[in-house]
Amino acid sequence: MEHSRVAERERTRHSPSGEAGLREVTLTLLGTGTSAGVPLIGCDCATCTSDDPRDRRLRTAAALRYTDARGMHRTVLLDVGPDHRQQALQHRIDRADYILLTHSHVDHVWGLDEVRRYNALMGTSIPVIGDARTLDELRRIYAHIFDRARNANESWVADLATVRIAPGESLDCHGIRATAVQMLHGRLPILAWRFDGPSPLFPLVYATDVNGIPPESWRHLVGTRTLILDGLRFRSHPTHFSVDQAVETASRIGAIRTVLVHMTHDILHERDAQRLPDGVEFGFDGLALR
Repeated sequence: MEHSRVAERERTRHSPSGEAGLREVTLTLLGTGTSAGVPLIGCDCATCTSDDPRDRRLRTAAALRYTDARGMHRTVLLDVGPDHRQQALQHRIDRADYILLTHSHVDHVWGLDEVRRYNALMGTSIPVIGDARTLDELRRIYAHIFDRARNANESWVADLATVRIAPGESLDCHGIRATAVQMLHGRLPILAWRFDGPSPLFPLVYATDVNGIPPESWRHLVGTRTLILDGLRFRSHPTHFSVDQAVETASRIGAIRTVLVHMTHDILHERDAQRLPDGVEFGFDGLALR
């Protein structure tokens, strides 16, 4: 089912008004790796054979968890890739109040089948928020979820309520405001997400798979305190920021803390962290920001 109203109006009715009273706001990086993950299959490089757990990277995703003004524990998932089941078990995720998508590439949406377990635990459908292109792709990829006729055996599938959002629109996630921000992933327009609310983390911007920021999007980055940003590797790439490009972008945004994600096996954490300036760091799976 798709909600066709402007997302902010549609979703606000499901959430308590205002932003006061949030507690224990934590963003956990569930994965920080590129589309192939790290270690890379069949590779014996220094990173892929490293004993440092920070060099083991599942596909990039995150979970924003907090207690809302009503005392309810909430979880907002940022992308749901093919490693989601493993990530959920490792971090004891047992609900998804919202799923916010950046785009529809395999490493960011091919875990959506797994969220049916959250439906069972919560007893409700889960809002999945994305732009029109992403939601159209979801209906194609997951036809068995969105078209009953394609689920011939009436198998147990996820119950998802898709909500279209356009760049610049916001929705209220139980006391946290999430704003969709247009980014570029090569020639593909995708979304970053900005979060505002009463937490030292905020404003927080989550921007993975990015190699360009349209002029009209910069206003949504003003005041960013915490920045999660694509930093694929030191070498250039046609659709991702290199580390140096990410550092330059972080400097322009002016975030207090920048954490790089979506990294390949080119990045050896201990060795390469020394090359980063103050205020910029490599993320790692399980890193919890508060």
